[in-house]
Amino acid sequence: MAVALCAQGIEATTVAELGLAGSADPDVFAAAVASGYAVLTENVGDFTRLAAEHSTAGGHHHGLLIALWSRFSRQPAGSAALVAAVKDAAQQSLDDRVVYLKQPTR
Repeated sequence: MAVALCAQGIEATTVAELGLAGSADPDVFAAAVASGYAVLTENVGDFTRLAAEHSTAGGHHHGLLIALWSRFSRQPAGSAALVAAVKDAAQQSLDDRVVYLKQPTR
């Protein structure tokens, strides 16, 4: 997904590229905050809790994008819709926001 996003001009990386493959969700979220990245995930429960706790403690994050599996195919052909949804969401500031991505309208 990061490659597809970068091809569309969106700076993106993966947990593996950051050396965080297999890391706990709090560590991934903290690394995203420290690196200035928004998080793209389908893990609603853990990451929305982490974002809320971080904000409640007075912290700021660079956005949390939720891509529910029921809305976006995980097959390679489905990545175009997810990239379009991310591009659409990124039209506005993502700072301190939790955004549930939607299929783009045609």
